[in-house]
Amino acid sequence: MSDKRNTSANEVYFVTLTMAGWIDLFTRQVYRDILVRNLSYCQANEGLEIFEYVIMSNHIHLISRRIDGDLKELLGRFKSYTSKKLLKEISDNIQESRKEWLLNQFKYFAQRNEQYREYHLWDTNNYPVLLYSPSIFEQKRNYIHQNPVRAGIVTKPEYYLYSSACPDSPLICDKA
Repeated sequence: MSDKRNTSANEVYFVTLTMAGWIDLFTRQVYRDILVRNLSYCQANEGLEIFEYVIMSNHIHLISRRIDGDLKELLGRFKSYTSKKLLKEISDNIQESRKEWLLNQFKYFAQRNEQYREYHLWDTNNYPVLLYSPSIFEQKRNYIHQNPVRAGIVTKPEYYLYSSACPDSPLICDKA
């Protein structure tokens, strides 16, 4: 992961994980659910605390921290693992009408970076921003919750299922 900004254990950060080329992969529930399962795993087993989140069609925003560990390192492993899971799901999904196009796009992005062999799904940067005050935390929370509203997907933040603003969200968030 070539992100120049480092993270420190126990500090709260706003991070953005983006698909290579801003490809709209997460328009399908099956792919969003892979992310939710793996974020839940990180919460249960890797000391990841998620205070706010949203999964959009081509990126994820998180307000999170890692207890007694490096958040940046964990996110790198999360992206590596979910890349494999997502590629397998794309390849095995007989209903994926964009299969050939998606695989060709991810192959194209791998060719542009020596670090990747065959496919490259996630952008290398996470853009961690330290949330050093309650007002900055609140600003980023509002940004996350308004993301699906600004995109025209829903009219109110609480209507978007894959967001911490939704009471029925499949991902349980920690209290800030």
